[in-house]
Amino acid sequence: MKKMAMVIMAAFALAVAVPAISAEMSKEEKDQCLLASKNCANEVDSIQKKMKRLNAEIKKGKKVYSAEEIKKLNSKLKEAEDMLDVLLGLKGGGN
Repeated sequence: MKKMAMVIMAAFALAVAVPAISAEMSKEEKDQCLLASKNCANEVDSIQKKMKRLNAEIKKGKKVYSAEEIKKLNSKLKEAEDMLDVLLGLKGGGN
């Protein structure tokens, strides 16, 4: 359990340490960043900000996303929620 928590905390620390360069992204780049973690090298979000963005995109529903893409966004939201729970000590981190 401690190893998993340390791995998650290290990954979070590295993500936060990456310098963020302010640059506007087109709608397509933002979609790819949320859906496939592509084209978002200049964008670093806290877990809470990522969850907020995912919720906003999920709410757009089928007007913007296919059913498969909504499923993927929901999966990423669940993953972020689980990671936050582990970091806050609300859930065990594995071993």
